Amino acid sequence: MQNQDHNHNVLDSSHIGSLLMKLTAPMFFGMLIQNIYNIVDTIFVGRYVGSDALAAMSIIMPIQMLTMGAGNMVSLGGASLISRLIGEREQKRAERALGNSIFFAVVFSLIVLVAVVPFVSFWLKLIGTSDNVMPLASSYLTIIMSGIVFNITGAVLLSLARAEGNARVSMISMIIQSILNIILDAIFMIGFKMGIAGAAWAMIISQAVALIYVLTYYLTGSSYLKIRWRNFIPDMRVVKDIFAIGVSQFLKTIADGISAVILVKMVSHYGGDIGLSTFSIVQRVMMFSSTPSMVLGNAMQPILGFNYGAKRFRQALKSIKLALIISTVLGVAALIVLELIPGPIISIFTSDPVLIEACTLAFRLMFLGLPLFGFFAVAQLIFPSIGKAVPTFIISVLRPVLFIGPMALLLSYFFQMSGTWLTFPVADTLAFFLIMGFLIPLFRKFRKAAQAEALAELTVV
Repeated sequence: MQNQDHNHNVLDSSHIGSLLMKLTAPMFFGMLIQNIYNIVDTIFVGRYVGSDALAAMSIIMPIQMLTMGAGNMVSLGGASLISRLIGEREQKRAERALGNSIFFAVVFSLIVLVAVVPFVSFWLKLIGTSDNVMPLASSYLTIIMSGIVFNITGAVLLSLARAEGNARVSMISMIIQSILNIILDAIFMIGFKMGIAGAAWAMIISQAVALIYVLTYYLTGSSYLKIRWRNFIPDMRVVKDIFAIGVSQFLKTIADGISAVILVKMVSHYGGDIGLSTFSIVQRVMMFSSTPSMVLGNAMQPILGFNYGAKRFRQALKSIKLALIISTVLGVAALIVLELIPGPIISIFTSDPVLIEACTLAFRLMFLGLPLFGFFAVAQLIFPSIGKAVPTFIISVLRPVLFIGPMALLLSYFFQMSGTWLTFPVADTLAFFLIMGFLIPLFRKFRKAAQAEALAELTVV
C-alpha cells in the first residue's frame, strides 16, 4: 500500500496538472475495470439468464439509487471536509471527520437494510414491476440489499481515502472487487446455474472482500489520517459540516431515484420488457462512456478542497479549468464513437435483432449530450469541494427535479420511446446553463482572490 509522509500530504503541490493526472490515472484505471465488470456482468445475465433478468436489473435501479443516497451523503460531505481540513493543517479535526464518517456509514447501512429487505415486494410494486419480472427482481434485490453494509461502508471509505490524496488504494480496491465479481459470476451463473441470484451473491461477496482491503489500509498505519476509536463518537461540529454538504447529495439521490422511477415507467409503458432490457444495456454503456469525466471530477475534488482550505486560489482555479476542459474533450470523443459505431458495441450484450434495433435508436438519441454531461460531471463537484452548501443543493436537486423527470413525461408523451431517450441530452443542456449561472461569479471571485494572493506574495518579497 502507498505510504505517505505524515508531515507532508501529497495534495500539497504547486504542480496542479501533474497532480491531477497522478490522482486521475489510478482512479480511471480502477473505474475502467469496474465498468468492464458492469458490462461483463450484464453479458453474463443477458446470455445465461435472459432478457427478463436484464429487465429485472433495470427495474431495481431507482431503489439502488435511493439506498446509496445515504452512503453518498456521508461520502461527499466527509471527503469535502477532510480535504479542506488537511489544507488548513487541521489534522486532528480531519481524523475526527474520518471517524464520524465511518460511524454514520455503518448506521445508515443498517437503516437501509431494515427499511428495504422486509418490504422488497412493496418497493418493487411501487415502481411498477411487471408480474413477469417480479420473481427475478425480488430475488436479486433481496440478496444485494442484505449485504448493503459492505457496499455503503466500502464506498464511503474509498471516498475518504481519495480525499486525503490516495487514489491508489481506491484503484486496487475497485480492481479486487471487479475481478473477483467476474470470477464469481462465472462460477455461480455458469457453473452452479444459480441464475440472477448468482449475480447478486457474486456482488456482495466481492464488495465484502474489497471492504476488508480498504480497512487494512487504515488499520495497518499506511494512511495519512488514522482511525481512532474515540473519533467514532459523533462530534456535532464535525457532523454539521459533513451534512451541510452531504444532505444535498442525499436529496439529489432521492430526486434522481424519483426521476429514475419516472424514466423506468415511461420505458416500461412505451417499450415494454424490450424497452427495459434496452435501458439496462444503455445504462451500462452510459456508465462506461461517462467514467473519464466522473473520474476527473473525483480527482479534482481533493485538490480543489485542499487548495481552497489553504487559501491558494490560483491553484484552485487552475484545477477547475483543467478538469473542465479535459472532461468536455473526452465527452466529445465518446459521442463520436457511440454515434459512429453503435452496432458492434450493442452486439457485445445481445444477439437478439429486436433488442439490437431498439438499442441502436437509444444510442443515437440518448448520448447526444455527452460533451455537456462531461462538463457537468466535473462542475457539479466544484461547490461541494469548497463547502458551499446552497449552490450544491440547487445544482444537485434541480437537474433531476426540474429537468429529467418533467422532460421524461413531456417528451415521452409527444415522441414515445424516442422522447424518453431525448430526455438525457435535453436535461444535460438545461443543466449546463444552470451551472454556468453559478460558475461565472465564482470564477470572478477566485480570480480576484488569486490577484490579491499574488500581490501579497510580491509585497512579502
